[in-house]
Amino acid sequence: MKEINRFIDQTILKPDATKKEILEFIEGVRRYQFYCAVVNPCWVSLLRKKLPAHIKIGSVVGFPLGGDTIRIKALEAAEIVKLGCDEIDMVINIGRLKDKDYNYITEEIKAVVDAARGRVVKVILECCLLTVQEKIAGAKLVKNSGANFVKTSTGFSKGGAVLEDVRLLRETVGGDFGVKASGGIRTYEQAQAFLDVGADRIGTSAGIRIMEEFEKSRAPG
Repeated sequence: MKEINRFIDQTILKPDATKKEILEFIEGVRRYQFYCAVVNPCWVSLLRKKLPAHIKIGSVVGFPLGGDTIRIKALEAAEIVKLGCDEIDMVINIGRLKDKDYNYITEEIKAVVDAARGRVVKVILECCLLTVQEKIAGAKLVKNSGANFVKTSTGFSKGGAVLEDVRLLRETVGGDFGVKASGGIRTYEQAQAFLDVGADRIGTSAGIRIMEEFEKSRAPG
């Protein structure tokens, strides 16, 4: 059985998170050794000070709506890299994708990738707002624009990750590209199901619960 903590991006992205909650979040990340800890940009420097180097620090760009300009997204990416961010989850301009303005989507992803200076970039499509053909087109653009992952959802729209979307994204990008499932994944059973259909990474705020269920599943008797 795989150690599922190494596939989890543990997140706290709610707008009202306090410093006390962030510090408690950090303790949970340290305890369970999640692969990556994802916070809003204002908390990146605190995590950099508190977490060991082998735990990746993630943050977000254009989150959660994706409507910022390309220049602002690139500046935001550069800022969080400067603060110590290892991985960036960016939201594309969803309306531009639906308009089939593929040059724009390519340009904004490349701008963030350039600003990331070699850090991992995960691109959020917000699949719940897209048709099947839009998901396919978006995933192809992500793969061809220098990013590292295509991601299902922010968790802040009208729906989160579903197995069918992860299957579709994996089929579209092939086996050598990252797929991240995120949004509404709150149990070990759910997390394992997404890994089984092709996800490389799970984004969740329920990582501690998932780990508790995981440990219980391995307990004798």
